[in-house]
Formats: sequence, structure tokens, C-alpha cells
Amino acid sequence: MLAPCSSKAETAQQSAPPKKNIALQLYSLRDDIKKDYAGTIKIAGEMGFTAVEAAGYGDGKFYGRTPEEFKADIEAAGMKVLSSHTTKPLSEKELVSKDFSESLKWWDEAIKAHKTAGMEYIVAPWMDVPKTLKDLQTYCEYYNEIGKRCKENGMSFGYHNHSHEFQKVEDKMMYDYMLENTNPEYVFFQMDVYLAVRGLQSPVDYFNKYKGRFVMLHIKDNKELGQSGMVGFDAIFKNTDAAGVKHLIVEVEKYNFTPAESVKQSLDYLLNCPLVKESYDK
Repeated sequence: MLAPCSSKAETAQQSAPPKKNIALQLYSLRDDIKKDYAGTIKIAGEMGFTAVEAAGYGDGKFYGRTPEEFKADIEAAGMKVLSSHTTKPLSEKELVSKDFSESLKWWDEAIKAHKTAGMEYIVAPWMDVPKTLKDLQTYCEYYNEIGKRCKENGMSFGYHNHSHEFQKVEDKMMYDYMLENTNPEYVFFQMDVYLAVRGLQSPVDYFNKYKGRFVMLHIKDNKELGQSGMVGFDAIFKNTDAAGVKHLIVEVEKYNFTPAESVKQSLDYLLNCPLVKESYDK
């Protein structure tokens, strides 16, 4: 029987953890990146991360770097560019009219920049809770269109949850409605497992109810992975096949130590966890 990932005794016994394909959401090191972009990217690669998810897109650039420069920076640090968090909310006019043409012009440019940077995935990291199901349906149609354009360019489009998606809009759970009214061909879901738990939900229940929709997981805890005891990581890692997982992404938003140390401890938790596969994208 495999030891639970939370077993510190087992973790301590493993001196040379196996190499695993695990990405880092760069938001985890946001303050360090502002002070020393190049040095922080280098440190992430030295820790053992194999890929990054950006959270710094704007005006056609990533962290102020051109798409070509950003791709070269990440690859020079021994990692690959995997994904990016970015989005554009609909205006009130677009929400009423269902004419997304202005926002889609922005998306066409964003998709072009992301493709040039070598991104495989673009993830919308946020939307407010709509006032009505009609508005939520409009967003589902908007996401389908963005996803269609991403697919035409060889990428995939997804949505990342917080905890507020697990409340009702009229009589429907917002997250469930989005899963049921977006096209699986165009929209996947990047579940933030910690925020799902904070929303009083079981990630595993969602994996089994909506099989294959969760191509990426944000593996997160209150602080470092395994620190809070709130998240059933063992059960999550045992059900990744049902979920359809291809990538694990570490995100650390709060810290008991320096950001870099907290991120390193979180990576080590996964490297030493026998339930975490060496790669999911096979």
C-alpha cells in the first residue's frame, strides 16, 4: 500500500526523488519576479520545474518581454512555456448584445502572441458571478468562441476556478452550468483543487461527474502543499485518469517561508509523493 503524500516520515527517507514533469504558476514568485525577473526564472528551473504558466501578459508581451524573448528566457532556464493566465471580460454592451466582435479582436492578438511564445494553453483565470443565467450562458458562448479560435491555432482554452463559482446563479451551481454549457472540444477546466475545497466541494466528485474535462490541475494549499491538511491530495492523485489530467501546476499564494523556499517545498512534496506520476501527458 502506498504511503500518503502527507507522510513526512516517508518523504524524509527519499533522498533522490524522481524527475517529474511539473509546472510552476509564476504568480507564486510574483514579488521576486518584479525585483529580478531573470534571476527568478533561473531559480525556478534549478529547483526542478519543467514548465511554467505565465501570469504577466499585457500589450502583446509577457512580463514586459516580447513573446520570442519570453520563450527564449524560459527555455534558457531549462523549462518550457506551457500556459498563460489571461482574459478579457465582456463589456456591458457585449453582454446584452451577444456581439463579441470587439473583445474577439483583442483575443486574436492575444492568441497570436501566445502562439509565438510557444504556449499550448491559454486559461481565463477569473470571471465575476453573473447576475442571471442568461448572462452566464452568454459567457459560455463567448468562451466557446475563444476556444474555437485557440484550437484553430493549435492551442487549447480553459477556465480556472476560484471558490465563488461554487455558488448558485438563480437555481444553478455556476461551475456545473459552465461545465455543462461549454463545448468540451473548445473549453477545458483547470481546477484549482484548494479553492474547490474552500468552495465546500470535492474535486474527486467533479472528476468523476465530468470525466475528461480537467486537463490541468492547480495543485495548491493554503500555503505550502500539505501544510493545511484541508486538501485530500491522495484521493486527487488517485483519480487523475477520470479527470483527464495532462498537467500538474504548482501555485503558492501565501507563505510560511520566503516565496522561493515555499515553492521549493511544494515541488518537493510532489516529487516525493509516490502517487504523483512522472508525466501525465502521454
